[in-house]
Amino acid sequence: MNLALYGYGPPGARTWIIVDCGVTFPGPALPGVDLVLPDIRFIEERADRLAGIVITHAHEDHYGALLDLWPRLKCDVWMTPFTAGLLEAKRAGEAWAPDIPVSIFKAGERFTLGPFAIEAVGVAHSIPEPVSLAITTPAGTVIHTGDWKIDPAPTLGEKTDEARFRALGEKGVLALVCDSTNAMREGVSPSEEDVGEGLREVIEQAGGRVAVTTFSSNVGRIRAVAEAARDAGRQVLVLGSSLRRVIEVAEELGYLEGLPPFLAEEDFNHIPRENAVILCTGSQGEARAALAKLARDEMRNVALSPGDTVVFSSRTIPGNEKAIITIKNQLIEQGIRIIEDTDALVHVSGHPRRNELERMYEWVKPRILVPVHGEAAHLVAHGALAARAGIPEVAQVRNGDMLRLAPGPAEIVDQVPFGRIYKDGKVLGDEEQVGVRERRKLSFAGHVAVNVVLDDRYDLAGDPDLVAIGVAETDPRGEPMEEIMLEAAAGAVLSIPRQRRKDLDLVAESVRRAVRAAANDAWGKKPVVTVFVTQ
Repeated sequence: MNLALYGYGPPGARTWIIVDCGVTFPGPALPGVDLVLPDIRFIEERADRLAGIVITHAHEDHYGALLDLWPRLKCDVWMTPFTAGLLEAKRAGEAWAPDIPVSIFKAGERFTLGPFAIEAVGVAHSIPEPVSLAITTPAGTVIHTGDWKIDPAPTLGEKTDEARFRALGEKGVLALVCDSTNAMREGVSPSEEDVGEGLREVIEQAGGRVAVTTFSSNVGRIRAVAEAARDAGRQVLVLGSSLRRVIEVAEELGYLEGLPPFLAEEDFNHIPRENAVILCTGSQGEARAALAKLARDEMRNVALSPGDTVVFSSRTIPGNEKAIITIKNQLIEQGIRIIEDTDALVHVSGHPRRNELERMYEWVKPRILVPVHGEAAHLVAHGALAARAGIPEVAQVRNGDMLRLAPGPAEIVDQVPFGRIYKDGKVLGDEEQVGVRERRKLSFAGHVAVNVVLDDRYDLAGDPDLVAIGVAETDPRGEPMEEIMLEAAAGAVLSIPRQRRKDLDLVAESVRRAVRAAANDAWGKKPVVTVFVTQ
């Protein structure tokens, strides 16, 4: 959920730019929520002084919030051709998505937004066209790395532009705002070329079908799988809408030239088992993705057989472990062989390890290092590495910190509003606005609706009506829970003096409390209770 703000000028007339506008994905604590987005109220209140948004690359955690948040800002947006292609493909799939005017740039090009002169510097990462940004104002140059690594042999795209980073360093760099994702890992990340060779060996040696799941946006990995399949005499079947969308954009931009055509689900029965490679979504255990459906044997035209191989050419994003293990166990129960990065070199990170970070420091020679992109442990480890490498200042920041880079030493000068908002269907809002807080309670202990009707004398006009959803059927002794709660509801009404029953709100609250207490006594949990009283 990356979103950085850069401001220049005096406090009352400061001009801003946004770098990246990403999402993260909800866990089980957010039932029903589709996406988690950054709370942008600080810059929304200053939208008249926002010069533009610049996107470093097309990963969801860097650009995925644009369609939902841009209508609140309505400013210029700058991105590379591949990112623009994916944004348009995504917009076409959402009926209410805005038509965002996009300006295109490529690595090596320069453009200006207000007082910010911006240069895109090409880097290697696990997606086409990633860039770092050299952002220059009269106060100096800041390099915002985005996601990057030093890869001597990427499967597509150029290497990280060492010469340009060195040239910027020679001119003088005020601050390096730098990726910390792998700051706790020693050494250098393996190359994508090495991963391609690992995938080639697996595909060549496999006896049956080979299914490969990876991040949809990793076009280099898609190409490596397709090349390995071609050279092994196999054909590639693509399963999953996000993969098809990425492949379509990549083909339009020429990133998949020279490869045999990809096949669709309907072609499955025409491919001999030993000639099939299935490229599918679902590397993170997503229940509705293609791999999960294969594991449950729920696909209409495609199935795996004992002796087939499934390759996880991906890393496990924290929080997804249980879902991924479930899928792996389902596949193993079917007699399918699992290969992951502990068995063969079938995945590598797109982020720099410690030796790569040190090389970037050497190229850029920044006065200030600002660790970003990572959890607290990564940020602190990165800061310690930079300090040992001799960078004069290391500025540790967290969400909401406003860091002054110049003039003077780097210093946190303010704390601005920040947080998370949620996309829930077509609605955006905080927990209360989208109803997540109450939904969480419902997921824990269910819901009980009680209807109480009083006659003209404020006596019960028959037994209350009760509907329970998500509540245990019986208590430990076998007594029906609905009967227990009904008895509590009727008893609560009868315990109120007739004259006081004229206060229908009082009756409703008494019944609500009584039903919750009875459920808790019998079951050990307190459901959400809604009471309707009519007279």
